[in-house]
Amino acid sequence: MSKRFWVFLIAIIVLGLGAGAWVFAQGDSGVPTAGNENFPAPDFPVGLDWLNVSQPLTLEDLRGKVVILDFWTYGCINCIHMIPTLARLEAEYAHELVVIGVHSAKFDNEGITENIRQIIQRYEIHHPVINDSAFAVWNTWRPYGVNAWPTFAVIDPRGNILAVQSGEIPYEAFDRVLSGMVAYFDTQGELNREPITPIQAELESAPARALNYPGKVLVDAEGGRLFIADSVNHRIVVATLDDYTVQQVIGTGEAGYADGDFAVAQFYKPQGMALRGEVLYVADTFNHAIRAVNLSDTSVTTVGGTGTQGRGFPSGATFPALTTDIRSPWDLEFGDAENVLYVAMAGTHQLWTLDLANEVFSFAVGNGREAQLNRTLSDSELAQPSGLYWEADRLYFADSESSTIRVADFNEDSVAVVSGTTENSLFDFGDIDGELGTNRLQHALDVVGDGHGTLYIADTYNSKIKRVDQATLVTTTLSADQAGYADGDLATARFYEPGGLDYADGKLYVADTNNHAIRVVDLASGTVETVRFSNPEALQMNGQATVIAANSNAIVLPSQQVQAGTGEVILTVTLPEGYKINDLAPSVARFQSDGEVVQLDAEATTQPLDVAEVRVSAEFTQGTGVILGEFDLYYCEAVNESLCYIEQFAVELPVEVVAQSANTTLSITHTVTPVIASVGE
Repeated sequence: MSKRFWVFLIAIIVLGLGAGAWVFAQGDSGVPTAGNENFPAPDFPVGLDWLNVSQPLTLEDLRGKVVILDFWTYGCINCIHMIPTLARLEAEYAHELVVIGVHSAKFDNEGITENIRQIIQRYEIHHPVINDSAFAVWNTWRPYGVNAWPTFAVIDPRGNILAVQSGEIPYEAFDRVLSGMVAYFDTQGELNREPITPIQAELESAPARALNYPGKVLVDAEGGRLFIADSVNHRIVVATLDDYTVQQVIGTGEAGYADGDFAVAQFYKPQGMALRGEVLYVADTFNHAIRAVNLSDTSVTTVGGTGTQGRGFPSGATFPALTTDIRSPWDLEFGDAENVLYVAMAGTHQLWTLDLANEVFSFAVGNGREAQLNRTLSDSELAQPSGLYWEADRLYFADSESSTIRVADFNEDSVAVVSGTTENSLFDFGDIDGELGTNRLQHALDVVGDGHGTLYIADTYNSKIKRVDQATLVTTTLSADQAGYADGDLATARFYEPGGLDYADGKLYVADTNNHAIRVVDLASGTVETVRFSNPEALQMNGQATVIAANSNAIVLPSQQVQAGTGEVILTVTLPEGYKINDLAPSVARFQSDGEVVQLDAEATTQPLDVAEVRVSAEFTQGTGVILGEFDLYYCEAVNESLCYIEQFAVELPVEVVAQSANTTLSITHTVTPVIASVGE
């Protein structure tokens, strides 16, 4: 091995990585080595779902590349912190480096491939990702030190393990390792700078959306306004409460960090908000900053943080707001004090305060260790607090990684659980109603109250809205048992990973994150409706054809009779005059049957919905059964495609198969109702 390579390797060991030095593969002598045949990287197990690629990769496909394996899970804040770092490395070493995400789920919900696809789009991840829900990849790497999220393994261009390290790793440390590896293997003629052909980013199929993974929502009942953190469009939307007219759009829509007028200001995946007078405070999560939006003079300023992610804990009782690096503020809430803003500092597992008058931060709850431990305010241990609600000297918070709703009592100097597990565990989660100690949540992201004894929970990974009786601490479910998108009766309405809640005048306003919509729950009537903006053109993204959430329907059709034997199921869609199916968006039709009576062609049960008629071959056997269909339809104005709409509908078709019938086909028809015609009704 060359002297130059040893110089590079020793430099890495000496410099370390801030959070700890790399754990290097070692030869028989105990000396760290690279390119050592004793440490070939294990190949990827077969049969796993891969995302962002058209086909699974092998180590042989990656020969000549520096490879970083990122073992992560998508609810983990430390894993989220590393996404921008990896993106920066991929840009800097675009021809030499391949990053592969190995997604090994902590929560049940995180192990579902479609949910991982959603998170890839939400966090704009371009590299290949493996769904390692059964920990097949994780277990092959466990002997090399993979035992925590996140963990990073570096593989050299020969396919051998160079190093493994857990925790958050700064860009500079990665850069030292990669620059040394590239320099060395370049001299050996072993680098492959050609692109890997099967890369196929999920983002390429994601349309521009009027709301794009909205994270939080805030209601100003007195002022008649609705504030929406349009997180992945990197902006704040302000609409009226009466007819949802868009009044203001704050931010350019491009990720960035810039103060100034609404038209030039930039945010980066904003989340929680709090309003005091005509100033809206915003947790600008990926910018690691608290921003102040002056609604009167249309300006944005920074009041906390520097735009740089913090790497440790500030020292002292207070620390200056504008020169302190902070970590992923996720929600904001005012208490009774005029100028004191509470901050859910997800990245340090604490609740902080921001004294706006004196421009200082201070710790409020939690010692910074990640756990579910309830003691005094300063000694308790939290786990990624992500939602806040203040009531009567008590600050309720959604403690997402412990899957609990907890309360900090500032009179009693104590922290307690009000919903979710009471055990000191980060892995005790589920979907169970009942009294405290029995009930379970799954990565809840928000909580709000009605001020009259009831709390409401965004039980995010269960895709449900739940309710807690503050007197009895009994938790019950309000919405349907299945993730999806459906308005109507509350008992059958579906949500998809809702991340934010607010309450006003008997209604819950829900940021239904993965459905890209704001939903309104009328608690008196027990119904759910999707917010329809009266002027949706105000939300168009940068001149692109922009998708508006349109209608969500669950339809039960009259029973149909069909003859036994070979036949077809036919879906026919009728669009309003002047509209067409958007052939650039991922419209899809999904069919399934509930038994042996209808056997659908397995290769056709999921297919693009890019024409008005879709056919699926089927074999019919005498008896009764049901065909189920779920459809996502993107359609646009035929001439001017500036605005597009998504219609999501589910169909249940009862079927009777008989020996003799005039019918050999089953028919599902759906007529799309124009959205514009229904505005204001």
